[in-house]
Amino acid sequence: MTVRGEIVLDGRRLETAWWGSASSGPTLVLLHEGLGCVDLWRDVPETLAAWTGMPVFAWSRFGYGRSDPSPLPWPMTYMHDEALDVLPRVLDAAGIGRHILVGHSDGGSIAAIHAGRVADERLAGLVTIAAHFFVEDVNIRSIEAIRDVYAQGDLRARLARYHDDVDNAFHGWNGAWLDPRFRAFDITACLPSIRVPVLGLQGADDPYGSPDQLDALTDHVRVQAKTRLIPDARHAPHLEAKNETLAAITGFILDLPQ
Repeated sequence: MTVRGEIVLDGRRLETAWWGSASSGPTLVLLHEGLGCVDLWRDVPETLAAWTGMPVFAWSRFGYGRSDPSPLPWPMTYMHDEALDVLPRVLDAAGIGRHILVGHSDGGSIAAIHAGRVADERLAGLVTIAAHFFVEDVNIRSIEAIRDVYAQGDLRARLARYHDDVDNAFHGWNGAWLDPRFRAFDITACLPSIRVPVLGLQGADDPYGSPDQLDALTDHVRVQAKTRLIPDARHAPHLEAKNETLAAITGFILDLPQ
């Protein structure tokens, strides 16, 4: 069962949702991808709540889903802004104590920045799914290609079912990534400061990033870090290879120190 709500930051609304029931364990906090939102997690939150026995919380960032828009153009620092300013306030407003961050794509990058730069003793673990730790040529080519699909195909109509202001969501994300200045995006310097166990996952056929992303994670973190390349999956292994991906996440979470 999904319990929907909202929180307000600086007079602006953020769409939120909860799954599962309160437990003595941590809350799983989901951070969505660059074109995602609460509803585009599909049944993943409900499944994770059932498999782990822990409550799950997600929200749509500004510009996404049913949340209020985010003025265009988005700054080159938009992921850092989310990680260092918005995320801590969301956790406080939602009343979340001990928690594990589970981030997909942009959400994984945001989660990693937060874990490396914010000293929050409530954080118990970090899971990244297809996160970007630095920019690759393959990444940019895929984002250029999806810009054309959005302009000429049915992608805009499909996304409009999930976002109140679909152009804000798409152009905010796409425009930032394709700005030449964004080539400097590199968060590997955040990774050595992470102080909680980390699980990094990526689809073996991910068109938005190579396995070098997982290598960057293991090369830079100084704590326990596990990685897995998920076969038969592209950029959303939690949807494309659901059972294997969610089993890996569940096993990692249940093995964390209690």
